[in-house]
Amino acid sequence: MEIHVAIDGRGDRAERVYRHLRDAVLDGRLRRGERLPATRELAARLGVSRSTVSTAYERLTAEGYLVARVGSGTFVALPAAVAAAASARAASASRSGGAALPAPAWRGLPDPLWSEPRAIAYDFSVGSPDPALFPGDAWRRSVAAALRGPALRRAHYADPSGLERLRAGIARHLGLSRSVVATPDSVVVTSGAQQAFDLLGRTLLRPGDTVAVEDPGYPPVRQLLEQLGARVVPVPVDEHGLLVDRLPPARLVYVTPSHQFPLGGVLSLERRMALLDWARSHDAVVIEDDYDSEFRFGARALDPLQRLDGDGRVVYVGTFSKTMLPGLRLGFVVAPPSLVPALRSAKRLTDWHNDVVTQTAMASLLDSGAFASHVRRASRAYEERHARVGAEAAALLGGRLDVVPSAAGLHLALLPRDRELFDSTRVAEAAAIAGVAVQPLPRFALTPGWEGLLLGFGSIAADDIPDGMRLLAEAVGRTHSG
Repeated sequence: MEIHVAIDGRGDRAERVYRHLRDAVLDGRLRRGERLPATRELAARLGVSRSTVSTAYERLTAEGYLVARVGSGTFVALPAAVAAAASARAASASRSGGAALPAPAWRGLPDPLWSEPRAIAYDFSVGSPDPALFPGDAWRRSVAAALRGPALRRAHYADPSGLERLRAGIARHLGLSRSVVATPDSVVVTSGAQQAFDLLGRTLLRPGDTVAVEDPGYPPVRQLLEQLGARVVPVPVDEHGLLVDRLPPARLVYVTPSHQFPLGGVLSLERRMALLDWARSHDAVVIEDDYDSEFRFGARALDPLQRLDGDGRVVYVGTFSKTMLPGLRLGFVVAPPSLVPALRSAKRLTDWHNDVVTQTAMASLLDSGAFASHVRRASRAYEERHARVGAEAAALLGGRLDVVPSAAGLHLALLPRDRELFDSTRVAEAAAIAGVAVQPLPRFALTPGWEGLLLGFGSIAADDIPDGMRLLAEAVGRTHSG
C-alpha cells in the first residue's frame, strides 16, 4: 500500500515514522491484518535509510501494533486493548461533534418529503413512485447498450446542456404528451427538478429579489430560494390553484398549475391567462413545475402555461423522478432562447453535466417507445390506487375529512370539515405508531391555520390500501374521540 509520512525538517526520523504509523493504526487508516511495505521498499519511498524504517517497525512490533511473520512480512496487529482505546476516542469525538469548525452560515432545514428510510407496513408517503413498476428489463438493456457504445470513450467532458439525443427525445415527448413548445436547443438536462430550480434561481435572481410561491406549497423550492437570498412571499391557493389576484410585485413566481402541490387543484384557463398578464406587466418570470403531469386519470389536461406564453416568460420544469425513479436524478428545463446560455453556463459550473450512461439509456427508452409504454402501464396501476384511496377515505373518514378532487398525480389531499377541531400532526403521529405513514398538511404551509392529511399511493400496493386506511381511520378516531 502507499504510505505517506511527513519527515521534512530536523529531528529523529525513526520517531516520526513510528508516530505516523502508530496513529494510522489507532485511527483506523491501517486496519488489523493489513500488510505493510517491506522496510527496504518503504525506506526507498521516503528517501531515508533502511535502518530508520527498521527501528520504527521494531518499536511498533514490541508495543503490539505490528506483528512480523517470517517469510510473509509485517502486518497490523492492533491488540484488543488498543482497539478499545481507539473506539473510546471515536465515541468521544462523536459526542462532542468532532473537530471545532466555524458555525456554517446555512444550517440544514427540515424536509417534509424525506425522512430516514424505515420499515413501515402501510406507506402513504407523498412523492414516491412504486419501484416495482420500474421497467427494469428495458432499463438494463439500455444501460448495457450505453456501456458498449461510445458514450464512455470520449476524451472530453460532455455538453452541460445534456446529450443532444436525450434533449431531442425530451422535446419530442413533451410536444406529444403535454403540447409543450420545445426544441433540443431549448432543453437543459438537470439532476432532478431541484437542480433545475437551483440553476434558475442562480441565473434569474439577485439577493433581495421578491419571489412568490404557492401556500401551501412545495417546501424544498421555497427553502432553496431563501438560501439564494430571495425574499419569499407566500400566496394563498384554493381548490382551483393559485389566487393570481393576490400576487405581490415580484421578480419570479413558482407555480404547479397542472396539479397544485399539495392540494391537487388545477389552475383554470382564466387564471392562467391572468398569471401571464401579471408576469408581463411586472416584467417577471414564471416557473411552471409540471412535476407529475404524466399520470392523469380524468379529462385531458389544460395546455401548460408554457404553451400559452407568447412573451418567453415561462420556464417549464419537469422530472423523471416520478415516472422512473428518484435515484436516477434526471430532470429538465425548457427555457426561452434568451435564458439557455446562462443555464448552460450555470450547469457547467455546478457539476458540468449529468452521467452520460444514464442520459444515453434514458434517450434509448424515449426513442424506442419503451418509456411511453411504461407510463401507460404505470398509469393504469396508479389509477386503480387513486380510486381505492379516494373511496376508502370517503367511506371511513367522510365524517371528519373531505377528499379534495384530483385527477392527476400520486397523492390525494384530505381536508377536515372543521379545522379548529382537527389536529393533523397528532393524527400522523398516532398513525405512525400503528404502522401507517401519512404526512400532515401543516408541514407544507407557511401561514398558520391549515389542517389536513396527504395520502400518497405510489409506495403502497392496491391490496394493502383498505387495511392501511382502516388503521388510519382508527388513529383519527383515537385522537379525536371527543
